[in-house]
Amino acid sequence: MSETKFLLCGESAVSVELGDEISEAVNARVRAFALTLERAKIPGIVETVPSYRALMVCYDPLILPYDALISVLEEQLAHSGSYPLPPASVLELPVLYGGELGPDLAFVAQHAGKTEQEVINIHTSRDYLIYMIGFTPGFTYLGGMSEEIATPRLATPRVKIPAGSVGIGDTQTGVYPIDSPGGWRLIGHTPVRLYDSLREKAILPEAGQYIRFRAVDRAEYDAICAEVAAGRYICPCYPKEEVQP
Repeated sequence: MSETKFLLCGESAVSVELGDEISEAVNARVRAFALTLERAKIPGIVETVPSYRALMVCYDPLILPYDALISVLEEQLAHSGSYPLPPASVLELPVLYGGELGPDLAFVAQHAGKTEQEVINIHTSRDYLIYMIGFTPGFTYLGGMSEEIATPRLATPRVKIPAGSVGIGDTQTGVYPIDSPGGWRLIGHTPVRLYDSLREKAILPEAGQYIRFRAVDRAEYDAICAEVAAGRYICPCYPKEEVQP
């Protein structure tokens, strides 16, 4: 286990690095530490932001000076294993693959030496851990994609990618939550809004959850679009099944 590092991030934030690799074990430590600080309700700590292997702690130096903050963080780190993480859940996203909504599916299949249906089968065959949320509101950094369908990014990024587009970039996959530029290969589209500023819970996914992609046909996709537009669609979310040894 690597040594914990405290790195200054400006005048009111510290990044607590808990590892030097991207792994589920390190990320679990990050989320456990975030949970520990949340439950401790320490005056002066304003916000925590988890990433792959570190937790950024935003604080008010007028309430909690830097030296005192580090002492508090070291103390809380020693207790971070006392609070087990809540059971993981899986957010299921319906996806219409290929066609005009997934214009790069054919290229991904060709690059992988597979048929388009084989790419879809592989992409929908597993649960993807949400390591962190960032880049844009609701953008999920997912782990666990099969290297069988890993595909290089576009040499020239697209200027605008529609919200809901599902893409592959190298060994990662994910969903664009808002219209934005991007260089990932687009293989499909989900009608589910991962980010909606008018919704009570603006950002739907959470770090520590898993995402499962489910292939749908055009009829089901259009039906879900109508439900989403009417505000009636509830995205399936269920407990993550633990793999037995």
